[in-house]
Amino acid sequence: MVENSLTISLGFGGGAELLFGNKKNISISLPKTQKQWTIGELLKWIKDNLLQERPELFIQDDSVRPGILVLVNEVDWELVDTVNYEIKSEDKIVFISTLHGG
Repeated sequence: MVENSLTISLGFGGGAELLFGNKKNISISLPKTQKQWTIGELLKWIKDNLLQERPELFIQDDSVRPGILVLVNEVDWELVDTVNYEIKSEDKIVFISTLHGG
């Protein structure tokens, strides 16, 4: 682990992985800043650094698109203040699409 970074794991499932080059799990190191990283800030970073196609299927306004379940350490992010959750080292954040074509 890099000393001046925040290392976390990201997971993608339910089709969300298709937007990230078919990667279901990605470990990342976020640069430490004076301001605490939140999931809201992480979503912007993901859009700029990891999202490979069709951002409108993942991001809407300053959050994830409706139909994407977000889990923080296996807990629904609704229970940990959604985009305002302050990320901690070694957190696992998973994005699961519940949207299916038909």
